[in-house]
Amino acid sequence: MSSFELIQGWILTRSSSDVSGKLMLEYWLRREQRCWCWRVTDQEAVFFFRSQDELAVKQALSSHKDWRVEPLSLKDFDGNAVSGCYFRSLAGWYRGREALKSAGIEMMEEDIRPQDRFLMERNIRFGVEVLVEGVADSAQFPYFYSSRARPATIQADVRWLSLDIETTMDAKRLFSIGLHMQNDDTLLVLRDAPERFQPPEEATVEWFSDEGSLLLRLNEYLCQQDPDAILGWNIVGFDISVLQRCYQRQKIPMLWGRDDHELNLRQRQSGQMAFLDIGGRIVLDGIDTLRGATWHFESFSLNYVSSQLLGRKKLIHEDEERGQEISRLFHEDIEALLAYNLEDCKLVADIFDYAALLPYLVERAELTGLPLDRVGGSQAAFDYLYLPKLHRKGRVAPVYASGNAEVDSPGGFVMSSQPGLYDNVLVFDFKSLYPSIIRTFCIDPLGMVEGLSGDYKKDSLVDGFNGAVFHRQKHLLPDIVAECWKARDHAKEQGNKPLSTAIKIIMNAFYGVLGSPLCRFFDRRLSGSITLRGHEILHLSKEWFERQGLTVIYGDTDSLFVHVGDSIRGEAAVSQGKELAQALNQWWEGQLQSRFQLRSYLEIQFEVHYQRFLMPTIRGSEEGSKKRYAGLVRNEAAQEHRLVFKGLESVRSDWTPFAQRIQRELYERVFLKQPYRSWLRQQVDSLLKGVFDEELVYRKRLRRSMDEYQRNVPPQVQAVRKLAELKQRQGEQWHAERGYRIAYVFTLNGAEPLSHLTAAVDYQRYLDKQLVPVVDSILLFLGDSAEKCLSNQPDLFDQ
Repeated sequence: MSSFELIQGWILTRSSSDVSGKLMLEYWLRREQRCWCWRVTDQEAVFFFRSQDELAVKQALSSHKDWRVEPLSLKDFDGNAVSGCYFRSLAGWYRGREALKSAGIEMMEEDIRPQDRFLMERNIRFGVEVLVEGVADSAQFPYFYSSRARPATIQADVRWLSLDIETTMDAKRLFSIGLHMQNDDTLLVLRDAPERFQPPEEATVEWFSDEGSLLLRLNEYLCQQDPDAILGWNIVGFDISVLQRCYQRQKIPMLWGRDDHELNLRQRQSGQMAFLDIGGRIVLDGIDTLRGATWHFESFSLNYVSSQLLGRKKLIHEDEERGQEISRLFHEDIEALLAYNLEDCKLVADIFDYAALLPYLVERAELTGLPLDRVGGSQAAFDYLYLPKLHRKGRVAPVYASGNAEVDSPGGFVMSSQPGLYDNVLVFDFKSLYPSIIRTFCIDPLGMVEGLSGDYKKDSLVDGFNGAVFHRQKHLLPDIVAECWKARDHAKEQGNKPLSTAIKIIMNAFYGVLGSPLCRFFDRRLSGSITLRGHEILHLSKEWFERQGLTVIYGDTDSLFVHVGDSIRGEAAVSQGKELAQALNQWWEGQLQSRFQLRSYLEIQFEVHYQRFLMPTIRGSEEGSKKRYAGLVRNEAAQEHRLVFKGLESVRSDWTPFAQRIQRELYERVFLKQPYRSWLRQQVDSLLKGVFDEELVYRKRLRRSMDEYQRNVPPQVQAVRKLAELKQRQGEQWHAERGYRIAYVFTLNGAEPLSHLTAAVDYQRYLDKQLVPVVDSILLFLGDSAEKCLSNQPDLFDQ
């Protein structure tokens, strides 16, 4: 090997610590089948302060060691000179921040972690190329030291392991651990092997007589299989937390990281997870990752998500008896329990594959520099893209959340709707409205600083709202948006959906960063200049459609719903939609040029044609609702149709399957102009005969602990309390924790647990509270009602 070589890899984990009293940055790199540990030791941790506070800073740090202050050629947003406060150790940096905070001295960028700043200032996001001298190839995970690095493009192939554990209901006793990889299925079981046993197909089952031996084997397994990512469902909140308690109980180190790095899990005082670190490996929770990638479900239970995405369900239903069933299977049918355990592992892995979550995380990391396991992170992504450019312009970011909070900054525009049942509604959507406003009107933190400085002529500026003024050229964010926009268009051309999704989420988060009081660039002059401009754009677009003789029945943030008349059909409606979108885009180009001398990046798109469309009223009122509608989209050529529901009962988890089905089937009949009265009577008859009893079950989780429900006691809590009382009478010590899922039914004795009904089902309540509201919401516009349809059963409505 030559004395110098270039090592390339993608960054798996990053951390910082003190070694011999000095700061060390540590990065685990991966490429193909090789891992390295890259360390940087010649750096200092830094934050900034106003140079005028130098004397106060030195006094606050007078008792501290290994720090220095250096004037810089940087300014803050108010034009003040800025100095850097540098520390040789991480501990010193932490103590220094606390000392200045206690002294009331304002700091800037004090929250940027040293391991992130090192990469950020070098524009290293995911792939890296490091110039190294002297690397030992003999070690399984070679270590090397260097501060000479630059960005590189690296193809990432994340090697994953899906993990799931089974325990008693109180999670105090471990039963088994399921481990599923691309090339291996293993189950570790804490009990003696039965005399007769058929393992799950192609799975290895290992039996352990004591917990300590099982945990040592788990450490060994992770080391042997060497995954980059550990996948799971609520894996940190449950699986890893439970396993950590097991390791602590047995006084065994949790050596899950590469090169025997110990897992480090810290919690806030509230009990919520604050930090998880495993050197060289990441942990990815399916729930958090789906949410971060903007997936939405009625419920994020594994059972529900897998049924929606994969068409598969867990092997044991998620109701109040699941914990007892797991315990029973452990003792009486271990084959069934292990099949269930392993299937949960496979469901998680298959969801990650179906939703392309790993490619999405990789693409996001390459765009923003965010670690693969960072949940959310819109502020961090903004910082990674914005701060290095800002520093090169001679500025540092403002004091955290110090922007103007006094002026008005409303949310997205939501227009009052015109309720009714319509033929032919066209929906028009502004493509990435807020990013396009940022780009078109030059909205930017630095641009506003320059615009308000008074140093430029009027023709160099663009007016915003609430007194904001932006410089036309001296800005950063519009150019960042333009880069993202170009990258997203290219991703769409290449059919790269994960990348396209990642870019969309990042661009849409820019507004949130400027508008959240928890973010460093928060200023309501910035966020208001985006949202109020959005209001103006939708208002003027509405007026444009009305000048074309059309009716805008609703508008929401970036969309307009336009009724184009009852006579137009099929392809003619689609053609009209495309023509209208093109004409409106041209109109906006002219308006922006004549009013502002700006190029328009606004782009309205024809989104969808609803052959039939319902805009309901607010229940109990004649006023039109918001964010609630339903429509029928029909493909004439294929003779196919689909129903779309937004915010209505059929897509809300607080309505029963019975109400959801009734709504879907009734709306379909009305939209297709089919008879519905006899069908509705038949549904009610079947309901009263008990045919639909399985559809009357509510399934809800406890959002709080049982003790917190005092004055307002919702039905699910009533059902849980009845279940607890019953179990206590049977001599069981049972208590439902926060997050417990209960299945219950309304009977003549109120809400009761499904497993222990003491009275007949209260069908009248289901008619009054579930059927009538969803039926009347659409029949109102036909001059009809549930009562009229069921007039031959007057007793149903006389009570």
